[in-house]
Amino acid sequence: MSYYQNKKILVTGGTGSWGQEVTRQLLLEDPKEIRIYSRGEYAQVEMNKVFSDPRLNFYIGDVRDQRRVMEAMKGMDIVFHLAALKHVPVGERHIWEFVQTNVAGTRAVIEAAQANNVERAVFVSSDKAADPINVYGFTKAIAEKMFITANVHSPHTKFLCIRAGNVTGTHGSVVPLFQEQIKRHNKVTITDKRMTRFLEIEQEVVAFLLRMVAEGKGGEIFIPKMLSTDVATLAKVMIDVLGNDKTEIEYIGVRPGEKFHEVLVSQDELGRIIELPEYFIVLPHKFLFDQMPQLASYISSAAKQSVKIYSSETAPKLSPEKLKETLGGLGYLS
Repeated sequence: MSYYQNKKILVTGGTGSWGQEVTRQLLLEDPKEIRIYSRGEYAQVEMNKVFSDPRLNFYIGDVRDQRRVMEAMKGMDIVFHLAALKHVPVGERHIWEFVQTNVAGTRAVIEAAQANNVERAVFVSSDKAADPINVYGFTKAIAEKMFITANVHSPHTKFLCIRAGNVTGTHGSVVPLFQEQIKRHNKVTITDKRMTRFLEIEQEVVAFLLRMVAEGKGGEIFIPKMLSTDVATLAKVMIDVLGNDKTEIEYIGVRPGEKFHEVLVSQDELGRIIELPEYFIVLPHKFLFDQMPQLASYISSAAKQSVKIYSSETAPKLSPEKLKETLGGLGYLS
């Protein structure tokens, strides 16, 4: 029997690409209801057309609005908190807006989950939260800490996090951007040829998310072992199929807040991490860990670990052949 069977589930930011894939996979698990909470009326109307499922209910609202979040949370068993402002260059210019949505909005979700005795709440974070250097990363890092710490004051709700890198097909992802640039301008813009990025199929990361939510004890950050690619290699693979002998690569320089290499496991986390064949588990700092008895079974495993920083520079790379196969299978090379 699925953990999600007959459950009532709220998805904040549910009309986004992550939210729609989460919804798609959850519907296969026979939930009783899925509430989609987001700001955009048009996006909700379009999503409803695509799914056309009576188990879906749509709530217009902003995560900044605590009263509305509280209303949407009533009667829910599980919460997937996906709502966020996430475009790195935009965050560098509109700092307070990112704080309002990504930090204050997360607080509203936490407090609503606690007030409504939700079983489990998961925060979907980003590689930008590990060793953050930009506004988006800092707000995600704070939100991670808020979610993990919430377990200390939540006898009924288990709070946990998933941290992932770039996922193909999501809004702002480099793959559809390159596809569109080749189509419209017959060129690809790259900030710097030395840059690397994590890259994973959206369906696989969401499947991992659903599994960890079902298995988590509360207080963990789960991190899939994502593969990576050189951005220049990715561009060349896409140009090879979609472009022609006149397609150009233009180097435009590093944007504000942009890293050369993304990080999923940071230096600070190495002393409190568990490595498994397919993923990592980051445990809380000791002063929090000692207040979360549900995590006690991890102690023996954590003591035996010798984990290194996991970045897009050091992670296993997707070969050009594998990139071509993966992108082709997802329809990005047609």
